[in-house]
Amino acid sequence: MEAQEQEEQEQLVTPWKVSAEKGGKIDYDKLIDKFGCQRLDQSLVDRVAGLTGRSPHVFLRRGVFFAHRDFSDILDAYEKGQKFYLYTGRGPSSEALHLGHLVPFMFTKYLQDAFKVPLVIQLTDDEKCMWKNLTVEESQRLARENAKDIIACGFDVSRTFIFSDFDYVGGSFYKNMVKIAKCVTYNKVVGIFGFSGEDHIGKVSFPPVQAAPSFPSSFLHLFSGKDDLRCLIPCAIDQDPYFRMTRDVAPRIGYHKPALIESSFFPALQGETGKMSANDPNSAIYVTDSGRDIKNKINKYAFSGGQDSIENHRKYGANLEVDIPIKYLDFFLEDDVELEHIRKEYGTGRMLTGEVKKRLIEVLTEMVERHRRARATVTDEMVDVFMAIRPLPNMFN
Repeated sequence: MEAQEQEEQEQLVTPWKVSAEKGGKIDYDKLIDKFGCQRLDQSLVDRVAGLTGRSPHVFLRRGVFFAHRDFSDILDAYEKGQKFYLYTGRGPSSEALHLGHLVPFMFTKYLQDAFKVPLVIQLTDDEKCMWKNLTVEESQRLARENAKDIIACGFDVSRTFIFSDFDYVGGSFYKNMVKIAKCVTYNKVVGIFGFSGEDHIGKVSFPPVQAAPSFPSSFLHLFSGKDDLRCLIPCAIDQDPYFRMTRDVAPRIGYHKPALIESSFFPALQGETGKMSANDPNSAIYVTDSGRDIKNKINKYAFSGGQDSIENHRKYGANLEVDIPIKYLDFFLEDDVELEHIRKEYGTGRMLTGEVKKRLIEVLTEMVERHRRARATVTDEMVDVFMAIRPLPNMFN
């Protein structure tokens, strides 16, 4: 019991809070053991390349997406000619997205393009209204603003349906919510999510809302008559509790268990004790940050694994395990050869912290400016089209 309490004090991962205490970092092996998912190994990465004819995404190659549930079953079905659909989402709690928010959408776009499958994106404006004490109207406004950033990632409008819970929940979607809710006891939901007697009933009733998009009959305008269609959910691993619940319920109400492919967290600038937070603007790089903002944040706040003097750095090299600029380059520098060169030179002390930060600033500035240009072209009319209840003309083509 004491050992369990100690572990919980050291590491907390829920859909609403991620932290590692005592200056440590998230232990993903412990998370895999605790959650009961599987590590995504090289054989699955190779299968994706073989089935799609595309080079694996950098997030696959470098283990950013590192865990899964039944991803192999999705690939088995696809190999037999059976399609699937993608489901991911965003809880709109801030005006603009930061880079950590972009990670699942960048990867989901790759999956959509590689497998040529439809995608549903849930905007949980109801959840944020309940957890963040936002008004309904503000939650809805933020959802539309976040939708513009999501659309700017380049999703195919002919294969993509974006919906907000406040606008869409009802009909067949609500029927599935009720079926799910009847299968989950109060004790079960408390055990999964850690709700307490002080939490309002809205929080306790929310999990079926996030579970329902896992089932194709929640979208009759898209998948009518396709109740056997499988679902793959790309998400960060802190969302796993929702889908452990969903997977337990699925066979009891006649559906396939949704498969998951799960990412590690994009760390805060100050270090790997948690993930980037929209509550601390200095912990994150935002898609609205200017080149000067990015430069200042990286130089001032990005935790370095370099030594305390040039002499010591040349002698001992950098500690790459704690160095945030290296972590960020792992995510966003696509050139494997260049990344390995930087890691080697920096790790041996031949490259200084300032040089690594300079390269990171270049990479992030280019990426953010590219995103900003794309977002500037997204009109309210485009958002309306993505969120319209309509058939997807190019759904499986």
